[in-house]
Amino acid sequence: MPTSSTPDPAVSAAPVPAEVAAPYGSAIPATASRVRTHHLQAAKLNGQKFAMLTAYDQYTAQIFDEAGIEVLLVGDSASNNVLGNETSLPITLDEMIIFSRAVTAGAKRALVVADLPFGSYEQSPGQAIASSVRLMKEGLVHAVKMEGGAYYAPTVRALTQAGVPVMAHIGFTPQSEHMLGGYRVQGRGDAARAMVDDAVALAEAGAFCVLMEMVPAATATAVDAAVAVPTVGIGAGNTTTGQVLVWQDMAGLRTGKMAKFVKQYAQLRTILSDAAKAYGDEVRTGAFPGPEHTF
Repeated sequence: MPTSSTPDPAVSAAPVPAEVAAPYGSAIPATASRVRTHHLQAAKLNGQKFAMLTAYDQYTAQIFDEAGIEVLLVGDSASNNVLGNETSLPITLDEMIIFSRAVTAGAKRALVVADLPFGSYEQSPGQAIASSVRLMKEGLVHAVKMEGGAYYAPTVRALTQAGVPVMAHIGFTPQSEHMLGGYRVQGRGDAARAMVDDAVALAEAGAFCVLMEMVPAATATAVDAAVAVPTVGIGAGNTTTGQVLVWQDMAGLRTGKMAKFVKQYAQLRTILSDAAKAYGDEVRTGAFPGPEHTF
C-alpha cells in the first residue's frame, strides 16, 4: 500500500467544490434542534470535525449534550465500563435498550447511536433488522452501530432499506477480540488495502459513517479519502472527520493502564473520591446534616 487503485495516505482528499457542498448547508449548525446524519455528512464535505463520546445514563448524556458533543454512543462498552464484565461480549440487547432509553432521555440535541451487541445481528439481516427496530422503538435511538467488514454489507443494505441509519465499525472490533487475538492494531501492511475495501463496501451499502478503531493513521487517512461518508476514529490518527472516546477514560474515572490513544481531560475519580471522603468524615463527626439541612 498504496497501490495504483489505493488512495495515497500521505495525500488528503481534495477540497469539495462549493457548489457540491452547498446543498448540505453549514455543518452541524448551533441552531439545529437535533444533530442529524446529514449534518455529519456536511462536516465531511466542508472539512470540519465533530466529537463523539460514549454515554450510558441520563446525567452524563445531558452534560455532554449541553457541552456541545455532537454524537453520543450508547456503546456495548457499558458491559465492561458499567456492568463490571471483563469484555463487551456479555451485554444483552435488553440491557442495551435500558441504557439507550436513559441516554435519549438526557440528550436533546446530540445524535444518539447505539451498538448492536454481540449475538444480536450475526445470524441474518432479518435478525439485525429485528434488533435494530427494538433499539429504535424501545431505546429511542436515532441510529445503530454494527461491527464487521464487507461481509456485512448486505446486512447494512437491508437495514438502511428498512429505515435504520447504520454506522459501520471496522479495524479492531471488540466483539471479535477472541478471533483477533486480543487488543491488537489492525490494518497494517497488506491488511490496509482490505480495510479500504471494507469501508468502501459498507459505505456503498448505505452506512452513513465508518468508525475505525486501533488502525495506523496512514490507513485511516486512506479510508477517509476512499469513502464519501464521514469517518470516526479511536486510535486512528487525526485525519478522520470525528473522534470518539469512552467517557470514563476521557474524564479520568477509570484507573490502570490506558490505551495509547486515550487523553484524560479531567481526574474525575479523584474528585469523586475526595467528595465521598469529605461526606463520610462529616457523617462520622456529626457535622452533617447540620441545622441548615434539618426540617
